[in-house]
Amino acid sequence: MSNYANQASIETIRKNALSIFQAGIEAADPYKAVKRSLAADNHHIEIRLNLNDGNQKRIGRWSKVHLIAFGKAACTMARAAQEIIPAHLLAGRGIAVTNYENETAIDNFDVIGAAHPLPDAAGLKGAQLIAEQVRSAQKDELVLVLVSGGGSALIPYPVPSITLTEKIATTDLLLASGANINQINCVRKHLSRIKGGGLAKMAVPADLHALILSDVLGDDLSAIASGPTVPDPTTFADAIDVFKAKGVWGQVPANVRRHLEQGLQGNLPETPKPGDKAFKNTAYTLIGSNAISVSAIMKASEVLGYEAKLYSDHLCGEARDEAEKLVIHVKQLIANGIARPVALLAGGETTVTLKGSGRGGRNQEMALAFACAAEKHGLTGNWTFLSGGTDGRDGPTDAAGGLVDPDTIQRMRHAGIDPLALLDNNDAYNALKTAGDLLDTGATGTNVADLQVLLIHPQS
Repeated sequence: MSNYANQASIETIRKNALSIFQAGIEAADPYKAVKRSLAADNHHIEIRLNLNDGNQKRIGRWSKVHLIAFGKAACTMARAAQEIIPAHLLAGRGIAVTNYENETAIDNFDVIGAAHPLPDAAGLKGAQLIAEQVRSAQKDELVLVLVSGGGSALIPYPVPSITLTEKIATTDLLLASGANINQINCVRKHLSRIKGGGLAKMAVPADLHALILSDVLGDDLSAIASGPTVPDPTTFADAIDVFKAKGVWGQVPANVRRHLEQGLQGNLPETPKPGDKAFKNTAYTLIGSNAISVSAIMKASEVLGYEAKLYSDHLCGEARDEAEKLVIHVKQLIANGIARPVALLAGGETTVTLKGSGRGGRNQEMALAFACAAEKHGLTGNWTFLSGGTDGRDGPTDAAGGLVDPDTIQRMRHAGIDPLALLDNNDAYNALKTAGDLLDTGATGTNVADLQVLLIHPQS
């Protein structure tokens, strides 16, 4: 294999990069992930607790199973679960709440389309139905919760004293103030009946198990869909501090302010904390994540004859800066001499500070910036670089990212465009489109952040 790989043409290397990326998406396929995690016969249900260790299982003879799914992958996950669990064990129809684009009919399920990223009335209705179903669960029954990214916005269920409109206004205020996702989630949990362990509380005295597809780097379970089934370490005081630190406490809707102040004074119960008895009969399985996909692209690279090296499993920072750092790193690697083809792999989520008026997303920007930096730093050799979003949608475009090689910049110039000028205008989409270098997978039905694949072959 290594001799073939050494002699590979750019076209072959591009194909290799694509198939490695596809292996990462495959590992995060929500349908297959649920199928790997669940097994059942007429009486028993087996749930794997750890996908890397087949021996760790939760086995139960539950009299009934309540199926609940929410998030962008809710329909796919629900379909897999209902194919596995025998119909006579189902406690009535399941409920799945997903974004409008991913809404599909599923047998024995009420499917509700709702808005994302800003919640709407349909999502509120879905959340109410979920709460009703979960509260009806009895001892010796199982509430099986299928969680995927986007769940936070899709099932808004504000506390009684706050309207959905006030909750949306609060989220808008936080986004505009530059609050990060952890700060936003901290506030959301303290305004919600479901988030921050709220769903686990509703399920008592039944057992609860969550199958979780993570869209959060580092897989902090309390951050995925705002942690409805896990303990919440944050407090009302933390939530108030978020607004004060951003200097917007005075702009918070009066009812929201009042609710948080009541909580601070101890007049309202806190979200359930680690050790709370609400979690006595709950467990979870992480069935897909960026880390699981990175591990899959490492394996796929080795199968194709590459020496797989992990560049970063938490790639973040400004996309164009990270691209240039990667070019400098590779140049050093080549200077030290490589005897066989190398795959340099990463996973994460970079950012783009918008300064221009062009189109693109962080992965397209990173691919274009890599090609520009490769020319600037005189990167030689047979290489191909791919950066792609696992959901198949990068920014507000129909592409998943970009796939560039040593001839990319030349192709752009031949077409009469200036790659650097387009990069400065944040117009990676049009630059890559001109060169035939857009990564186009279509919507994948999953989302575990981004993957980067850089393949380098020794020069013959």
